[in-house]
Amino acid sequence: MLTNLKPLITETSISLAKKNWYTFIAPVEVNKDLLKEMLKKSFKVDILAIKTAVVKGKRKRNPTSRRMRKQSDWKKVFIKVKEGQKIALFDVGA
Repeated sequence: MLTNLKPLITETSISLAKKNWYTFIAPVEVNKDLLKEMLKKSFKVDILAIKTAVVKGKRKRNPTSRRMRKQSDWKKVFIKVKEGQKIALFDVGA
């Protein structure tokens, strides 16, 4: 169903993970209800809040033909989980 869901690992997302906010990349077409359901099933956590932001794709130049092409739009998903629960993908360690 939601196979295109990937974690977004950056310095900012790691610092947010310490505050129980986790960041993922999702297709633009997916809504919050479906995201919440799939994340609950995948990671077995209780989700308290979901925030989303659509990131517009950049325009890139093809070096061989000099034509411009547009990268796909994508959705950035922030989820807050219940205190004491974690998602192992974001665990960096000490």
